[in-house]
Amino acid sequence: MSSPLSTLRSAFRRVTSHTALGGLLLMCLLGMPAHAQPNTTTETWRAHPSESYGFDVFALAAAVDRAADLAPLSNLLVARGDTTVAEVYFNGRGPDQAANLKSASKSVLGALTGIALAEGALDGVDQPIGPFFPDLLGDAPRKQRITVDHLLTQQAGLESTSFGNYGAWVSSPNWVADALRRPMIDRPGGEMIYSTGTTHVLGAVLAEATGHSLRAFAQAHLFDPLGVRIRSWQQSPTGRYFGGNNLALTPRGLLRFGQLYLNGGRFRGRQVLPAGWVDRSWRTYVRSTYHGHQYGYLWFMHELGGERVAFAWGYGGQYVFVVPRLRLVVACTSSLRNRPSGSSNHNEQILHLLAEHILPAAQGPPGPVPWPSRPHPVFGW
Repeated sequence: MSSPLSTLRSAFRRVTSHTALGGLLLMCLLGMPAHAQPNTTTETWRAHPSESYGFDVFALAAAVDRAADLAPLSNLLVARGDTTVAEVYFNGRGPDQAANLKSASKSVLGALTGIALAEGALDGVDQPIGPFFPDLLGDAPRKQRITVDHLLTQQAGLESTSFGNYGAWVSSPNWVADALRRPMIDRPGGEMIYSTGTTHVLGAVLAEATGHSLRAFAQAHLFDPLGVRIRSWQQSPTGRYFGGNNLALTPRGLLRFGQLYLNGGRFRGRQVLPAGWVDRSWRTYVRSTYHGHQYGYLWFMHELGGERVAFAWGYGGQYVFVVPRLRLVVACTSSLRNRPSGSSNHNEQILHLLAEHILPAAQGPPGPVPWPSRPHPVFGW
């Protein structure tokens, strides 16, 4: 008769093809020390045995096995509530290496807007931006009526500075001026026009309203309470920090940002975001004209794997997913260098990884996890 350990090893081998990765994960799940193994693609596994938090451990192993094949994926972190149940790094990456979040930085800007409102630096989301830029908008009454709300939902009506216009925009000497001088192609509050210039304008509004640089305000009022350090943040030619792009955090910092939203803006008993801001951020104000996703206050929402998912999304595969019904947060970042041929569908592969592997694993054999007992106020669960 085989031992329980040998039975478990045999079962594990049936769900994974990467022997080194499988052995490392098996030891982690059994509470055994995870020493480095030759040829493994993983840098580290940490935290708690996942079966204690309502996961199917073998399905989670298969999910990690699948993730290991998704070059240029650099890491995968999975948490139930405040507890990290899986953390793995690929291709020589490690937990202390920062990642450029690209446009996932926009969701951080949404959080900073909520904080600025709570502190009275902004009067409200209906506040027009005209008074912040009198020299640029003095003779443009229609643009003066663009509000903070329009910037948060990408409904400013201005021509996009992204996609084919991005290169010319970042080559300009003043990014705020260039974005605001773009022609109006829709009314404020009309269709969603995805534009990094729109969020850069919002970053400038926050800096003017708070009297601090965007980076200083973010570090002091958002990331210090989370115990997270901004690693870098690109500045424009005029010295403004890049609102909505090129913020760098470690993957653990990104995960903690997602956990803040999962917990309604609270972290370790402190209300970092104003009460109700997460609910407002995850309402559907407009639908993306490019992908059909719903869009809130600089967050995307979509149904994946039968679950309502809110996510921050950056170019090249930078994501943090929040699944409130399952109390689940998943963070991953991807290399922006040496991208292999055929990686153009990398974003779709990550979404499939979440929907077809991680979400089913998260609904595994129930454990002592605080499952939601009442409907979510926005999603109706």
